[in-house]
Amino acid sequence: MTELVLKVAASYLLGSLIGSLIVGRLRGGVDIRALGSGNAGGTNALRTQGKAFAFWVIVIDVAKAFIAARVIAQLPLPGAGAAPDLQPWIPAACGFAAILGHVFPVWHGFRGGKGVATVVGAIAGIAPLLLVPMIAAWLAVVVTSGYVGLASMTATAVLPLIVDFGAFEPRIPLVTFGVLAAILVVYTHRGNIARMRAGTEPRARKLWLLGRRRSAQRHD
Repeated sequence: MTELVLKVAASYLLGSLIGSLIVGRLRGGVDIRALGSGNAGGTNALRTQGKAFAFWVIVIDVAKAFIAARVIAQLPLPGAGAAPDLQPWIPAACGFAAILGHVFPVWHGFRGGKGVATVVGAIAGIAPLLLVPMIAAWLAVVVTSGYVGLASMTATAVLPLIVDFGAFEPRIPLVTFGVLAAILVVYTHRGNIARMRAGTEPRARKLWLLGRRRSAQRHD
């Protein structure tokens, strides 16, 4: 139990290092939480600071969750070994702790991002093959709807279903991780949900292929 607690705590603290705020400080003190949507994630970084800024934000946010789920989870801790029945839970617990740290970062007043990039990083560290159906689901939704937030929620929500019906192990820790991650991502996108219901949520026009077709048909 001591091993699990220590590794989860370390993963949470690592997750609390927010990519956009790190890059912002290196860029002269930019805090994107005061710009655009007010979110500290990659999408708001792209919209307010451009592609290069957003790229490094995403790299940091994906990498920290990957390190938590793959590196921290497997670090040997002499004298603090977890019980055998807890071992399969450590990667999933560390991955989720990093996501939780990203959303509620202790270093930054518990105001973080929406957790999507860190979900990707955690999955890459735990079971990278799960990224294939997640990315497929994300693309399918964003191409048909144009809503990045809806695509992100859908991609995360399919995770526990894929694990449950697939041959992924350890099944129960992965399903639990998937359910908790989906709940958290939906929570962090509650503003997007409200705007979609009100019809004010912006669409990603370059990715919304169905919207392009409709526009082209109206102009024919």
